[in-house]
Parts: sequence; C-alpha cells; structure tokens
Amino acid sequence: MKKMIAGLGLALVLMALDGGEVAAQGFSMGANEEVELTATVVDMSCKIVFNLSGEDHRMCSQMCADFGIPLGLLTDDGEFLLPVSSTMPGKGSNELLKPHAEHRVRIKGRVFERAGSRAIIIDDLQMEGS
Repeated sequence: MKKMIAGLGLALVLMALDGGEVAAQGFSMGANEEVELTATVVDMSCKIVFNLSGEDHRMCSQMCADFGIPLGLLTDDGEFLLPVSSTMPGKGSNELLKPHAEHRVRIKGRVFERAGSRAIIIDDLQMEGS
C-alpha cells in the first residue's frame, strides 16, 4: 500500500510539472531516436481487435478517439507506434491525430522503447502528399 501511495504521489508531482521542469528535477527521457516516417493513423482498438481500418472506418475511428480510445500509428513495415507527450499533463495526441484518422501522414519525431513497446513524441505531422 505504501508503494502504491508513493507511486501515486510521484505521478501527481510529474503531472504538475512541464517537460523542462521534469528534466530539472533529475528525470530524463532517456535515449531516443529521431525519425522521419510515413504511417497510417489508426484506431488502435479496432485495428488490433477487429482488423478494421481504411476510409470506411474513418468516422468510427474519430468517434472512438472522442471517447478516449487511443489513435496510433501503423508504419509501413507493420509496426505500431503509440503517440505520447513529453510534457505533463500533455496535450492529447488524439486531438492532434483525429483529423488524420485512417489517412497516411509524414511524421518527424522521437521514438522511445520501453518494456517491449515503442512510442513516439511527434514533433511535426503532415498529411502525405501535402
């Protein structure tokens, strides 16, 4: 119970700080890889559970994003990347990605690997072909 309370306290402190203050407090994002990639914005739940995606699924993806289901990035090589923020509290990635649901985008960002998962902090996002 004490560990859970301590962990919750740390989480609340981190949420109260922005990215620069987090670094100043001795926390670091660790090693990351700057990338440029092309990916499709997908509704993570529907893509993984039901294999649904594409223009016919666009409205569903946007509605799911409104309900808090994460939008993610499916790269050309079939890898999922979860968009995250470097600030606490961060502006939601769903807000950034929702207009691009089920479309291909070009992204510049920083990729992080933790616990067998890959996440990306998006620095720049453009619709493919624009």
